Amino acid sequence: QLQASGGGLVQAGGSLRLSCAVSGRTFSHYLMGWFRQAPGKEREFVATITWSGGSTDYADSVKGRFTISRDNAKNTVYLQMNSLKPEDTAVYYCAADLAPRGVFTTIPRYWGQGTLVTVSS
Repeated sequence: QLQASGGGLVQAGGSLRLSCAVSGRTFSHYLMGWFRQAPGKEREFVATITWSGGSTDYADSVKGRFTISRDNAKNTVYLQMNSLKPEDTAVYYCAADLAPRGVFTTIPRYWGQGTLVTVSS
């Protein structure tokens, strides 16, 4: 089970840190990621991190502003979001699956419930 938290209302230029707590099983060998879905839009990829934390990937729209990290001892994945823009407004979802190539080649099997991030201008 994945439990996302940390969303909220923030002004443009501000920061938020999202957390995704894993319970019920260990995801230490899973690729973990964040996706988001803005109102009226399809869900889109934001970032991923390999199980070791040694490799990360980001959508072009968030590169340089967002940082994904994980703490396997705490079974938690984080998304630090800086320099937020109104277009970052969305429901953010964490996801996980086995991905030997370090990328999601199919839709991940495990999803959190989502946390809403609203960025005001």
